[in-house]
Amino acid sequence: MNIQLRVIAVVVVLLAFFGLSGVFYTLQEGQQAIVVQFGRPVGEPITEAGLHMKLPFVQEVRRFEKRLLIWDGDPNQIPTKGREFIWVDTTARWRIADARKFLENVASEEGAQSRLNDILDSVVRDQVSSSELVELVRSASWELPEQEDLQDIPKEREEELKREIARGREEITRTILTEARRIIPQYGIELVDVRIKRLDYVESVREKVYERMISERKRIAAQFRSEGEGRSAEILGEMEKELRQIRSTAYRRVQEIQGAADARATAIYGTAYNNNPDFYGFLQTLESYREKPNQNSVLILTTESDFYQYIKKANPEKVP
Repeated sequence: MNIQLRVIAVVVVLLAFFGLSGVFYTLQEGQQAIVVQFGRPVGEPITEAGLHMKLPFVQEVRRFEKRLLIWDGDPNQIPTKGREFIWVDTTARWRIADARKFLENVASEEGAQSRLNDILDSVVRDQVSSSELVELVRSASWELPEQEDLQDIPKEREEELKREIARGREEITRTILTEARRIIPQYGIELVDVRIKRLDYVESVREKVYERMISERKRIAAQFRSEGEGRSAEILGEMEKELRQIRSTAYRRVQEIQGAADARATAIYGTAYNNNPDFYGFLQTLESYREKPNQNSVLILTTESDFYQYIKKANPEKVP
């Protein structure tokens, strides 16, 4: 009898232990839970951390995150309003706002990610397709650079930079967030933020853009070379002009000095000749004697010629 009572007591204790262990459950910080009975939610979501109770065996606890969760979509190839095909990579932050509704509609985070893929990809595609590329890239508060920074930019690019846009990238992302928020709450999800991580041209368009960039740079380089050659020709022309002017001035100065010297020499010769014409004639005659006659010519003079007058008048006996 005692053995039977002991067995019964042990069984009761075990049943009580398993029963109590199935009644209590704990909820960690950053978690929320919904109690499910026979596969259906029971009661309101439990959002406070701590120890909680449920019916053993017939009820179970489904735990969900209360913290922000990340959604990263796959990059999509989308045409803009101007028919430029670009890759658009989008990310979002979301949280489970209503655990009961979340469990009933998507069941798990994987199901929520799949539903977000459908909703956000569709909204992003609609907004990108209805926007110009410059609106997706530029902010509405973007300010035009200083004029000195635009000197090396081609005219057509400068006009594009000065172009006013109706809405910028921030407004487009806000519109995406607003449109998605109209649909997502029915799944127990709160969409906190949506951002465009990256925009890029598709490969075929990127090659054309690179070719255009290379062509523009070559054109700018050719323009710089042309301006440099023009400036070089201008500098060389100025230098040649100054050089001719210096040479002309120097030649004129030489002629002036030479003329003044010739005039001075002539004046000296004239003065000397006037002082003693006979001596001057004699000196000039001696100079002509010293000059060698031309080998290809013959000079015939008579003894009565004046060319020898000083020789004829000379008296050798009086020479000391």
